[in-house]
Amino acid sequence: MANISKIAADLRKYALSFPESWEDNPWEHRVVKVRKKIFVFCDNDGNKTLNLTVKLPESGDEAIELDQCEMTGYGLGKAGWITARFAAKDKLDVKLLKAWILESYKAVAPKTLAKNL
Repeated sequence: MANISKIAADLRKYALSFPESWEDNPWEHRVVKVRKKIFVFCDNDGNKTLNLTVKLPESGDEAIELDQCEMTGYGLGKAGWITARFAAKDKLDVKLLKAWILESYKAVAPKTLAKNL
């Protein structure tokens, strides 16, 4: 069984390690932004669920094939945003989730920041 709280904290810490990234809480959702643009939504309900939303212009087609993934609502899915929903019983591939966060950062960040990663 996955420790959702620990994984969510690890993913947020990873996202915050990128240049000019910072945490915000618009619409009562925990997000990480680069400058003023969101590149990851990362919400968890204690140790029960983890919801991760990222922009995946390169690997989105593969991600959407996973049972836990769907195109993000509110029209964001058309722009390449994918939402992954995990329960504590699910096996989480943290390395893959971090790769998604990196891809999302590179897709959203100014090219001058993203080119050094």
